[in-house]
Formats: sequence, structure tokens, C-alpha cells
Amino acid sequence: MSIFGPGGGQRASRGDREKGKDLKQIRPLLRFVRPYRTVVIGALIALSVSAAAVLAMGVGLRLLVDQGLGDDNIGLLNEALIYLIGMVVLLAAATFSRFYLVSWLGERVVADIRRAIFERLLRLSPAFFEINKTGELLSRITTDTTLLQTVIGSQASSALRNLFLLTGGVAMLFITSPRLAGLVFVLVPVVVVPIVILGRRVRQRSRASQDRIADLGGQVEESLNAIHTVQAFGQETNTQTRFGAKVDSAFHTALGRVRARAFLTAFVILFVFTGIAAVLWLGGHDVLDGRLSGGELLSFLFYAVVVAGSVGSLSEVYGDLQHAAGAAERLVELLRQESDIAAPENPAALPEPPQGAIALEQVTFNYPSRPDESALVGYTLNVAPGERVALVGPSGAGKTSVFNLLLRFYDPDSGAVRLDGVDLQHTRPEEARARFGLVPQDPVIFAADAWENIRFGRPGATDEEVRAAARAAGAEAFFDALPEGFATFLGEKGMRLSGGQKQRLAIARAILRNPVILLLDEATSALDAESERAVQQALETLMAGRTTIVIAHRLATVQKADRIIVMQEGRVVSEGSHDDLVAEDGLYARLAALQFDGTSADNGAANGEVPATAGAAPLSAESA
Repeated sequence: MSIFGPGGGQRASRGDREKGKDLKQIRPLLRFVRPYRTVVIGALIALSVSAAAVLAMGVGLRLLVDQGLGDDNIGLLNEALIYLIGMVVLLAAATFSRFYLVSWLGERVVADIRRAIFERLLRLSPAFFEINKTGELLSRITTDTTLLQTVIGSQASSALRNLFLLTGGVAMLFITSPRLAGLVFVLVPVVVVPIVILGRRVRQRSRASQDRIADLGGQVEESLNAIHTVQAFGQETNTQTRFGAKVDSAFHTALGRVRARAFLTAFVILFVFTGIAAVLWLGGHDVLDGRLSGGELLSFLFYAVVVAGSVGSLSEVYGDLQHAAGAAERLVELLRQESDIAAPENPAALPEPPQGAIALEQVTFNYPSRPDESALVGYTLNVAPGERVALVGPSGAGKTSVFNLLLRFYDPDSGAVRLDGVDLQHTRPEEARARFGLVPQDPVIFAADAWENIRFGRPGATDEEVRAAARAAGAEAFFDALPEGFATFLGEKGMRLSGGQKQRLAIARAILRNPVILLLDEATSALDAESERAVQQALETLMAGRTTIVIAHRLATVQKADRIIVMQEGRVVSEGSHDDLVAEDGLYARLAALQFDGTSADNGAANGEVPATAGAAPLSAESA
């Protein structure tokens, strides 16, 4: 079942996810087991040998009683004992082999599943992450796969072993005493039917329990990512209270699952061992009447205990399998999830060498999470190779949406986005994105050192190339000043760096990438005046000969552009040079008047973003 509906933007309801009612949910994951057929065969052989050894012990018990004890023959007694010890040794060796092989298989398969899910997540479009919590996705990769690891690495082999013992034990029961075996078979439906019914209830409650755990993960992830905001607003207690409510909800949901599973196990034990008592009573009469020997009765009871134990274990394993089926269903949802952004069957090749020409032709675009609000409406923009274009407008004008379409995070609802004359929907997304370099306003810093963070722009770069990029971005000096230089761990999301240092790292990353097209979301907005001058000089060198589109928050940046595009409500309302647009006395002129306020461009630039007033909106990027 897909998480998205036909439109790709609707999350599946919790009720829809509960429709699976059996273990078929695990079947799609069996493809991860197929590459390890040899291990599976070895485990099955070991499992079969161990089951056969257990069943053979029943024969040994019969020989021990009837021949060793009944005939007062010490030799036969010794032989029976040696036979039993041999079966025990064989059972121990086979059990060791089975345990090792299935444990290896469980670890290997779950590792492959985690890799496959992470690979799928990395290739899903941003539309998917707009409506799915990161914490819930993390829960699927960790908690749900751990459940599968338990099933594959232990419960599955236990189920097969008990199934073999059940089958072999039933056969030996009929061989030993068909009359008593008939009674056992009368009792089997009384036990099996409730197991199936109660097992379904266990699975439903297991799925609900997993959903509650996922909610917990989402709450923790969201709160810890926003720890500065939580503490700044003094919301620790309220956040803790909300988390406590979710913990209690998860606890009570888990109790329902535990209660159902405990009732299932208790039911099986009660009926199975009551049946054994009845069989023992009838078997005792048969021995007294001479229809059975003492050894045969002991052997029959041994097999009855084996059968009963197998049924009891199977009922418990069935509960675990039902629990795992809920986890498998959630994992299969992710593995089957298709990205809204994909390469066509026969992708068009982009021209070589790259030119850097960009064209948006009558583009209309709505975000999947906001289908009733148009981010761009009939938007047209042509950028020549090597041209510098600035996008200006109030928050929500659609500037960031232009970047999102150029990077093909989304496809337009209508119109076309072209790169060097080729429609992006006809190309491979990764090939098109390779021609862009992005410096966002809020740069992403990974929990690693400076080497790794800068090298993210070009993984194969040498240390000297990384240093040169950092030097060009004005970042080399402060990285060298860190305790371990470039090798210093920068903290989660770069918490050890200031805002300006993070931005210079992002610029160094873009410099190292050496793209044909630069997308700058006001790359110097977080820098002080001195750092801005250094970085602006580096950007001037970087932008030389490259197509550059800048989302501008400062008019000082705008004045350096070859052309300014003024946007409002997803449309182009005017374009031209700074002087021409000021002379038009339109939206741009009002924004310029607010920011400059009678001062020079340099002073206005140093003041940061324009404050919102009744007369006009600030020059800030939309949050899209």
C-alpha cells in the first residue's frame, strides 16, 4: 500500500494501514533472503537434523524402559543410554549450526533492508517529506527492522523446527498408539482455531503499538532539533508534558498487545496440557489392560509433550510473527514508495560542454501540501549563459520556488523548466543537478569535520583543493584555529560554528563543486561587514563566467546583478536594472526606499533585512 494516493500528496490513513490481516505482509521482504540461499539450505539441514534427533530420543526412551529395565539386561540398558547420549550430542551440534546460521542470516538480511530503505528515502522527492515526520521514518529503519531481525534470526527457524517436531511427533504418535493419537487429533482443532483468531488481534494491536512508538520518535526528534527554541521560550515543562502523554499512550497500547498475547499463550497451555492429562489417564488404562507396554506409553507421552510444546511454541511464535507483520507492512510501504521526481525511460542527454542557459516557460506550480495555493502562476524567466540575475520580492513571492524547480525538487503543474534547451522532466535528475551549485541562506552542516563538510561538494577532491576552496571563501583561518584544525568535529548541525562561519563553509563547498550555474540564497546575509567583503570578493571570482541567480535580501547585492526580476504572488511584475526599476516608481522602488531610507547603498546593506511596514513587505525569501 502506498503512503501517497494517486496525487502523491495524501498520507495513508491509519485505518487503511490496518487492512492487512495475515502474514502475507512479510512476503515482499523475502526477496532480501534469496541471495543467501546457501545459508538458508544449511540452516534447514541443521534444523531437520535437530528435529530428527529430538524425535529419535523417544525411541531411545522406549528401548530404555522395555529392553533395558524390563528385561533386566545391563547390556541393553548401556546401549540404550549410549543411544540417548548420541542423540543429545547430535542435537547439540545441529542446534549450534542452526542458531549460528539463522542469526547470521537475520543480521545480514536486516542490514540489506535498512540499506534499501535508506537508499529509497534519499531518492524520494521533498513532497514526501512535507507530510511525513522524520522521527517516524527513523522508527521504521530502526525499531521495525529490529523486529524483523528477531523474526528472521530466531523466530522463523524456531517456527520451522517446531513445525517439523509437530509433524514428526504426530506421525510417531500414530505409530505408537493410533487409538490415543485419535484423541490428540480431536483436541487439535480446539486449540488451533482460537490461536488463529487471537493471533489476528495480536497483530492489530502490535501495529498500533508500533505507530505509537513512531509518534514518540517524531516528538523526540522534533524537540531536540528545536532545543534552542524550546529553552528560549521556557517550554521545557510543556514539551515534557506532551512527550509524557505520548509515552503513556504508547504504554497503554503496548499493554493491550501484551494482554492479547499473554491470553493467547495461557489459552494454549491450559488446553494442551489438559489434553495431555487426559491422554495419560487413558494410556494408563491401556497399559493395565496390556494394550501398551510401559515403554510405549512413556514414548507416547514424550511425543505428546513434544507435540504440545511445539503447538505452544508455534502459538507464541505466531504472535511474534503477527507483530513482525505489522512492522513489515510499514517497511514495505517505504520500499514501494515511488518518487514524484524520476528519470524517464529514455532520458535526454544534456548538451556538452554545459552552457548554463536557463528558461522557465509559463510555469504554474503548487506545492503538494498546499494544493490550493499557487507558488508560481504563468511564470516566465530566461537567463542567458554567464548572466547574473537577482530575484527580488516580498516573502511568499515565489523566489525559493524558482530554485526548487530548477533543482527539480518538484515538477511544475504546467509549463516547462529548461536547462540548456532541454526540459528537465526529460533528463535524469542527478545529471541536471550536477550542473548546479547551491548556497542556501540556512546552510546545512553535517555532524562531521570541515574536511568532510566541504568535500561534500566534490567527494573526490584532495586536501589541498579543499583548503583552496576554504581559503577562497574566507574560511581557512578560522578552521585552522579550531583545536584539531580542519579535522575538528563541528557538532550536530555545526553547533560549534557561528552563523557566518557556517555560511562561509557552504560557500567553500560550492566553490569546490565548481558548477556551471550558481544558485545563491543571499549567501552573505549572516556575515559581518568585514567578513562580507572578503566573501563577496570570493563570490565575485566564483561567479565570473558562470550563470548566477541570486535571491536577494539586500539591495546592495541587487545592484551588482545584470538584471533584476521583481516578483510578487508568484508572478514577474517587472524587470530591469536597479536604476530603471527605481525610475518606474513601482514595487521595487518602494522596497528600495524602505531599505535605503535616504542613506547610501552600503549603509543600507549593512542594516540587514528590511523591516515589515504597512507600506511594503521586507525583501526576504519565502519559507517554501
